Amino acid sequence: MAKLIHPRRALSTNPLKSSAPLGAALVYLGIARAIPLFHGSQGCTAFAMVHLVRHFKEAVPLQTTAMNEVSTILGGADQIEEAIENLRKKAAPDFIGIASTALTETRGEDVPGELKLILRRRADFADTQVVYASTPDFDGGMQDGWARAVEAIVTALVPEMTERDSDLRQVNLLCGSHLTPADIEELVRLIRAFGLEPLVLPDISTSLDGHVSDDWSGCSQGGTPVARIPDAARSAFTLAIGEQMRGAAQIIEDRALVPYRVFQSVTGLKPVDALVRTLMGLSGVQDPPPSVKRDRARLLDAALDAHFHTGGVKVAIAADPDLMFALGTALASMGAEIVTAVTTTPHTPLIDRMPCEQVILGDLGDFERQAAEAGAQLLITHSHGRHAAHRLHLPLLRAGFPIFDRIGAQDVCRTGYRGSRAFLYEFANLMQAQHHRATPQDFGAAPIPEEFDHDPQPTRH
Repeated sequence: MAKLIHPRRALSTNPLKSSAPLGAALVYLGIARAIPLFHGSQGCTAFAMVHLVRHFKEAVPLQTTAMNEVSTILGGADQIEEAIENLRKKAAPDFIGIASTALTETRGEDVPGELKLILRRRADFADTQVVYASTPDFDGGMQDGWARAVEAIVTALVPEMTERDSDLRQVNLLCGSHLTPADIEELVRLIRAFGLEPLVLPDISTSLDGHVSDDWSGCSQGGTPVARIPDAARSAFTLAIGEQMRGAAQIIEDRALVPYRVFQSVTGLKPVDALVRTLMGLSGVQDPPPSVKRDRARLLDAALDAHFHTGGVKVAIAADPDLMFALGTALASMGAEIVTAVTTTPHTPLIDRMPCEQVILGDLGDFERQAAEAGAQLLITHSHGRHAAHRLHLPLLRAGFPIFDRIGAQDVCRTGYRGSRAFLYEFANLMQAQHHRATPQDFGAAPIPEEFDHDPQPTRH
């Protein structure tokens, strides 16, 4: 069982986490014809916009209520109403997702109450679904904001049912913030292989997958249609991917009597086997489809090939809890040793289950120091970890958000049999790429005297 460590210091030297409002914005972008709206100052929104654009290399329709000094003191209800009116005129969205920021949360605004009064008074807003999620910057990270936004959507749009009226071929797929568009696409493919139809929430695999649209729109282009979300009440089952999705799955069960199961990881052989067994039970098949069996066989072969380069490797990982757990446990099952683990939020039970002695609730400064002290051989974190990798002369496997110094982050898949296979290859190839000069010490011989420990210089003619 890992122990959570809280470093005692006055500042963050190299931040690891992204903010909770940014996580909520990503959720809203997974709904068709949606616009995320930050209730706060322009600076809060601009910072999140930069992160999203640099990561996805796409235009992102992120908007703000543009709070100023006066509205911060007197209240921002008028800004919310004006923002909704302007967005409806300019982009005609089907959905507007509002996320709070530290500015409004510190003041203590009753945004749900004010929003209810606005929607009751403005009958012309009736054709636009508006949902609010409380996502203060100072509490948790991107994973927490994502979870709260999904819970707010489910609470607002999934109807209460007194009896079951299930579509036995439909399942809800609740996706955590640690999943890329390619991860979600792979899970959808796997579910459909069993003859089931997933209702994905949120579905960034069709909105942030990197595609050129036929025409420009000021809303999200792709995602789950708003009209489809109430159908979650008629699903036979809910598949929640990531511990962060447990709350939303529980809300659906409470409101619509839909049972659920949380898959804390879908990376690695055993976690994916658990998902496949569940899909077999839901679909009523006795044997997985040939394509799924083939993918599993290929993962087994990849594990055999990669274990020479994963066994005994000391790994340092810094990420949100769900991503840290998924990648960390997959590598531990391959014989790697997690010597450093740094995460962003304490609001999860997964920390206790991490395959290491301790987990630090800190930043990339803690990550770099602990990795150096523990003798890590490979680092796993997002693009801001490149400075630590450079100073420590270690390879960096980029994972999480943001990744801005590589293109194609949305196409990286590390879930399912296929994604797990790709992850093992990625890890093993990074280790193979490191130059290693054999020395007598590698074979138990005595060390070479210092005066002789040098490379002979080539003779010049």
